[in-house]
Amino acid sequence: MTYKTLDDLTEAAGKRALVRVDLNVPMDGGKVTDTTRIERVLPTLRELSGKGAKVILLAHFGRPKGQAVPDMSLGPVAPAVAELLGKPVGFAPDCIGDAVAEAIASMADGDILLLENTRFHSGEEKNDPEFTKALAQNGDLYINDAFSAAHRAHGSTEGIARLLPSFAGRTMQAELEALQSALGAPERPVLAVVGGAKVSSKIDLLENLVAKVDMLVIGGGMANTFLAANGLDVGKSLCEHDLADTAQKIMNAAKLGECDIILPVDAVVAREFKAGAEHRRMPVDAIPTDGMILDAGEATINMIRDAIDKAKTLVWNGPLGAFEIEPFDAATVAAAQHAAKRTKAGKLNSVAGGGDTVAALNHAGVAEAFSYVSTAGGAFLEWLEGKELPGVKALES
Repeated sequence: MTYKTLDDLTEAAGKRALVRVDLNVPMDGGKVTDTTRIERVLPTLRELSGKGAKVILLAHFGRPKGQAVPDMSLGPVAPAVAELLGKPVGFAPDCIGDAVAEAIASMADGDILLLENTRFHSGEEKNDPEFTKALAQNGDLYINDAFSAAHRAHGSTEGIARLLPSFAGRTMQAELEALQSALGAPERPVLAVVGGAKVSSKIDLLENLVAKVDMLVIGGGMANTFLAANGLDVGKSLCEHDLADTAQKIMNAAKLGECDIILPVDAVVAREFKAGAEHRRMPVDAIPTDGMILDAGEATINMIRDAIDKAKTLVWNGPLGAFEIEPFDAATVAAAQHAAKRTKAGKLNSVAGGGDTVAALNHAGVAEAFSYVSTAGGAFLEWLEGKELPGVKALES
């Protein structure tokens, strides 16, 4: 795909730049508790402000369903953005209307203004043409720097891009380039690591990946469904037995696509799921009826390390075990650290994403060592599933 970036924005001074950002950050007592998403958009804001644009931020917060819900106001987020930017950030009590127009008219070149939650208007999620037109009246150009919201065809993510000259912000650009390098035009062999609790939430993902990658590690609770589909007794383990046919279909598609599926051959098994629970390592064909598979065993970890050693490109989504509780984090940590080591050595392009994935890589202490870690969640997953993202499609030139 082709799209314009900030490199193509040659005249920004004095322009009203509407910038869609993701400021849907965790809050506690009116204070932002995790600034990761704010930090991601700072390069775009600094660049536009430095070029003399009037930077006007569009964002949503929570799910107010078209109502002005005070607890979902973006007002408390503005000071956090200002502190990280190191310069004042104004706040307007709405995102459309006369009050907003007046606030923008009073801006000087380089100023930054955050508008109120776009989802306070029902027209945002409906991508209503009149609401979108009202948004566009506030700007001369549009920059989308919120890949995490690009899977939604909303007014501020898709509709507005059709009304104004549009560009990808630096975060959006980095995300698209990382994903292109991982699945669009990757260096082979390509290894995908997919974990998590349930197959049912990742059927589309698995079906898309087996046609695109050379090796696929399936871990976490979802691996139990594949083991059961192969006729193994997984005891009391989390398992979607009703998806055995789906698992077989995916395995058959992998054979046709010459994709090598790597399933656990041994496991860490306990009778209860709690920290420090008594546990044993055993082959997956010897799981007791009262046992629960909570992590992959050492032999499986070695298989995953070998796959990482062969790969030139790695795509990772989801943990390999119940990583939140020790000692069931061993496989996730070991595999993540090995991938990070290969990445640091310049031998692997590693791209990861998804909520649990980010938490797992942070737990392993290697999130900064991967080539790219996406905080996008649903949008990242839909991209991996091969789905078209409306907010990205609208940027195509």
